[in-house]
Amino acid sequence: MKRPKIDSERFVVIMAGGRGERFWPLSRERTPKQLLTLLGKRSFLQQTVDRVLPLVPLANIFVITNSTQAPEVRRQLPRLPRANVVAEPVGRDTCAAVALGAALVGARSTKGVMAVLPADHVIPGEKRFQQVLKDCFDLAARGQAIVTIGIQPTEPATAYGYIRVGDALPSPQGCKPYRTVFHRAEKFVEKPGLEQAVDYVNSGRFRWNAGMFIWAFVTITEGLQQHQPEMYEACQRWFKAADVPGRLARVLARDYPGLRKTSIDYALMEHARNVVVADGDFGWDDLGSWNALARHLKADAEGNVALGDMIHVDAARNIVVDARTKRRTPIALVGQCDAIVVLTDDSVLVTHKSQSHQLKDLVRKLADHKAYRVLT
Repeated sequence: MKRPKIDSERFVVIMAGGRGERFWPLSRERTPKQLLTLLGKRSFLQQTVDRVLPLVPLANIFVITNSTQAPEVRRQLPRLPRANVVAEPVGRDTCAAVALGAALVGARSTKGVMAVLPADHVIPGEKRFQQVLKDCFDLAARGQAIVTIGIQPTEPATAYGYIRVGDALPSPQGCKPYRTVFHRAEKFVEKPGLEQAVDYVNSGRFRWNAGMFIWAFVTITEGLQQHQPEMYEACQRWFKAADVPGRLARVLARDYPGLRKTSIDYALMEHARNVVVADGDFGWDDLGSWNALARHLKADAEGNVALGDMIHVDAARNIVVDARTKRRTPIALVGQCDAIVVLTDDSVLVTHKSQSHQLKDLVRKLADHKAYRVLT
């Protein structure tokens, strides 16, 4: 594939404020999942920036995070302009982050087209992803389409939302055919049960909702104005302050606590009539848990995967991660199956794979306990 053309009217807003509690004890409030280096030599956030640089100037990339994580974000992305890392005063879910991103983009160019991307996805098919994103930018720039990238399901996953799609859409008139297939979005579905998910995958009419969106500044602000007028008014205030970082921070500190906490999917995507789904036919994983990490690591003959020095007898399908920085020692397992073992300098996690979904509950319990709060 030819090197994609960089367009000065393209922008990327990376949402990087989550905590990634299911990766405890390695993931903490100050160093959440997106800032960790687990696969390769770059953190997930750094990999996200690397993937879009062939399409978007570095100066047009914004990272929306929080005040606790902002210093580490800036440390990991030293070439990114300081003003392009914006901290939300408090978390208010993705609708507020999208509105803030729109204000930042609009302050640079009201003709801008922006992609909103999570900071923690694993996308091994980088070239194909770039082609799909390039086509999405082009389509979003041509009119009023709200574009989202839907991942073609490879299994009946129950941890993802789904999008039902219609027939493939023709390319815009007078436009060279895209290399990406686009569909009209017919319905957004919350995380289904297993039986329903099996039906979705077998039908061929559903895509995983990966939380990747592309739209023109005008399109997203019009959508907010129609479906979320209060958020639209806030976006307008931020737009007027966005060119002065200090002033923007003061306006956000005043506005954010009173915002309703809601996702962009619920606030806009499920109501809008102009949503188009791009087929994300590239490798993708949102890496939502330690179990998911194992899919990207080489297993031994018994199905064990390890980042660190592990030896075992009669042990199978375990996940072992040694993230200690001070002094590593061998980890020995005997007769243990389907376990997750994670070691850091100040804590050790041992859990069964089937119980890893309870890590969020564990983090909350740690936060409520004075002696253990430091571990969150």
